[in-house]
Amino acid sequence: MPRISAFYGIIIAMYYDDHPPPHFHAKYGEHQAQVAIATGDLLNGDLPRRARTLVAEWTALHREELMANWARAERQEPLHRIEPLS
Repeated sequence: MPRISAFYGIIIAMYYDDHPPPHFHAKYGEHQAQVAIATGDLLNGDLPRRARTLVAEWTALHREELMANWARAERQEPLHRIEPLS
């Protein structure tokens, strides 16, 4: 699972062989969630409210880069790192 970003203890990753809809995985401590790129909604799993808010903010800022990485993953190409939330 390639790590594409990390901020405030949250690790963001994407799988190469993942299923639609386009999404990424967010991990914060023992919490994990799949997050839809288009909406920022949690598709599966759960995150604490503060982590969910930070992930939603980061997603809104980097939606185009996330979609480009999703396309790369589908083509089995290396994923690009995405700037963390600062």
